[in-house]
Amino acid sequence: MFTPFRVIGCSLELLGVGEQGIISFCKIEDETILNKLISKGIIPGKSIIVQQRFPSLIIKVENTSLSVDIETARAIYIRIIHH
Repeated sequence: MFTPFRVIGCSLELLGVGEQGIISFCKIEDETILNKLISKGIIPGKSIIVQQRFPSLIIKVENTSLSVDIETARAIYIRIIHH
């Protein structure tokens, strides 16, 4: 028997266009990449929305749209906001 469930957190890579969440943490060990994300405002507690998935992943953090490569998106974990 199938038991229904809800995903409340996941990698940014798994979100669809228009889905949004709050950044929980970034699992990036390369300090240069981590510092670049921090300088762009990609930090825990910030709201994030996926604007586009193809041909590149475009996200919106506050009032800024950014392109993120798939490896970086895979390392950003969020808490999904359901409306």
